[in-house]
Amino acid sequence: MASAVVIGVGPEAGLGAALARRFAREGLDVLVAGRSQDKLDAVVAAIRAEGGTAGAAVLDASDEPAVTALFAGLAPELVVFNVGGNLARPALDIDGATFERLWRQNALAGFLVGREAVRALLPQGRGTLLFTGATASLKARPPFTAFASAKAALRAVAQGLAREFGPQGIHVAHVVIDGVIGGDYARDNFPDFVRHKGEDGLLALDDIADAYWALHRQRPSAWTHELDLRPFKEGF
Repeated sequence: MASAVVIGVGPEAGLGAALARRFAREGLDVLVAGRSQDKLDAVVAAIRAEGGTAGAAVLDASDEPAVTALFAGLAPELVVFNVGGNLARPALDIDGATFERLWRQNALAGFLVGREAVRALLPQGRGTLLFTGATASLKARPPFTAFASAKAALRAVAQGLAREFGPQGIHVAHVVIDGVIGGDYARDNFPDFVRHKGEDGLLALDDIADAYWALHRQRPSAWTHELDLRPFKEGF
């Protein structure tokens, strides 16, 4: 059975979970990985309730031995790195440890997952590796300087892997999420903002998942490397 790996899965109303559900609906056996066993179990249960197949693994994606062990023996056709780790803090209030933590969560973890994903995909001579980016991948605006530095580094990881392994059949793409995702995080932390944006003012989880699946389904003669997604009301 064809399989997919989604790393960076949190609550059921989050992007990682939406991606996992979408891939399961397409018939893939999905492995979801994240930091919270309870959240992972809820996502797996939801997928199985819909008739899909899924498993879970608790993972710190910046832990090199753990990432290597996760991919040992796997032969997926699709891997998504969806780890976040945002922080809003003025530059003069950011210490070195915080800056490094954001880099480890985003750039280092993305490299480790990307490297092991490519190792798993190469023997098949095909497959898709997708990275979730953000507005900060392209623009370093305060108070997100540290986060932007980490996301820009992740974008560079995706570019390097695409150039090195695209000719060997591995489709590597970076998805810029340019706007607020309409999930639990936004509703819990920015309820007034969510109400103000109104209908289709936030990125809908299922619509994002459709875009990721479309990337996976692209033919090699016309691959997209970078795709930016934003609500029609969002300025850019």
